[in-house]
Amino acid sequence: MAVYACEKCGMSIGTMTCGKCGKDLVHKTLSKPDGTSVHVSECPEGHGKVKSPMCCGQDMSCKVA
Repeated sequence: MAVYACEKCGMSIGTMTCGKCGKDLVHKTLSKPDGTSVHVSECPEGHGKVKSPMCCGQDMSCKVA
């Protein structure tokens, strides 16, 4: 399960699920053409992906086990 946490205030978000199939979204990191990366949560069945959540004006981070 991906757990996103705010490095500033410590708030965290646990399980996020796909609205189509109900499966837990999995953490992925996408590389952009300019060399930077974007954290996303993606449906394992290919139904789509969303950008990582934000808190305190910054992207929340996710440690992958």
